[in-house]
Amino acid sequence: MRTGSNFLEANLNALPGVSCLGEMFNPYFIGKKDQTEMFGMDLAAREQDPHALLRLLRDRTPGLAGFRYFHDHDPRILSDLLDDPACAKIILTRNPVDSYVSWKIAQATGQWKLTNAKNLKTAQARFDEAEFRRHMEALQAFQMRLMHGLQVTGQTAFYIDYDDIQDLAVLNGLAAWLGVDARLEAPDDRLKKQNPEDIGDKVVNLAQMEAALARLDRFNLNRTPNFEPRRPAAIPSFVAVDGLLYMPIRSGPEAQVQAWMAGLGQGPLTGDFVQKSLRQWKKADPGHRSFTVIRHPLLRAHQAFLTQIVTGKLAEYRQGLIRSQKADLPPPGQPFLDLAQHREAFAAFLRYAKLSVAGQMGQRVAPHWASQTAVLQGFAGFQGPDLVIREDRLAEGLSYLAAEIGLKAHPAPQDDAAAEALRAIWQPALEDAAQEAYARDYIGFGFGRWGGQP
Repeated sequence: MRTGSNFLEANLNALPGVSCLGEMFNPYFIGKKDQTEMFGMDLAAREQDPHALLRLLRDRTPGLAGFRYFHDHDPRILSDLLDDPACAKIILTRNPVDSYVSWKIAQATGQWKLTNAKNLKTAQARFDEAEFRRHMEALQAFQMRLMHGLQVTGQTAFYIDYDDIQDLAVLNGLAAWLGVDARLEAPDDRLKKQNPEDIGDKVVNLAQMEAALARLDRFNLNRTPNFEPRRPAAIPSFVAVDGLLYMPIRSGPEAQVQAWMAGLGQGPLTGDFVQKSLRQWKKADPGHRSFTVIRHPLLRAHQAFLTQIVTGKLAEYRQGLIRSQKADLPPPGQPFLDLAQHREAFAAFLRYAKLSVAGQMGQRVAPHWASQTAVLQGFAGFQGPDLVIREDRLAEGLSYLAAEIGLKAHPAPQDDAAAEALRAIWQPALEDAAQEAYARDYIGFGFGRWGGQP
């Protein structure tokens, strides 16, 4: 915020023992516009080592020294600032529409700071919806980064809104928070507000702006809630053959894919990776490709139910399902009495999965029915796959991968048994339950109803 941050800086500098030295890490200048050197360090030297400039600030400025940092400034020092509890964080906020319009006017006039009203340059902004969305996303990402950094280090910041920076009591409260004995007798009034007009008078296309803002989901009402715990990368489950790395999602077509990889004739499959051995494998073959396969959420949930719950393989989870959902299950490994029992038990599992994925069960979310979205996010904690293949396009995807590493592909095995088992019990209510349990997967990957069902 141009006028706001300049005004706040001026008032901080009015406090004895406090020095705010402008935008020290602006990509285009150091401190203030057109200034290219500070503490004997120029732009080239700062680009080489921004941390050195931060050290010079601390060493050569008496009293309490600081600067202004914006979301588009050098990101390399942000961690230094957030991780240091001795660094006081003052976070200035403003209505994002006001800040965007102010920024657009400054771009048009070239006037980023005003000390004499006689020099005022005026212009109207033209609202651009796509540009504003990018502006909002950048600010929100920066705010989330700040909040997370403060949370994990157990710190708090002094938040001050644009409308409060002329409040003398608030400014002196900030001085007290900083541990400064001095107090302001009056706010610094050398800076003039550049665009005091109503927002409607500052925008050329007001009607377009109002319509665009009405379309924005300001309060994220359409956001799919996510309370699912974060997952690790699951590196030990990865399987490789020469230049091909498979990152399996549990309860997917794992056996079929691994059989296809084994049939490439490039030697035995390699597994049981840890981060070190996986990095070594990647370094040894710079032309490698990695991939995973996503499955329809309903089919995947049913496969997890059959292979992990009905078999009794995950005995504790089986008991949790029986206890919480009163599921009627046959003895472990035994068949259901009829399709009706099978269908009702699977419906109970989908209710259980919904609670599990939402973090509402005491048991950890098993990887076999964790959302595929969460699994992929876990992969990304190490490195995401090059290619995400949909099971219904498995043959095409694997053929493409084989061609990428210079191998002749052979037909991919199909998992007809899994599809047949689900087809026997499918009903619309099961699909609805799966959509509730795995909303992020349905929405995020664009899944429709399984098997083209109505």
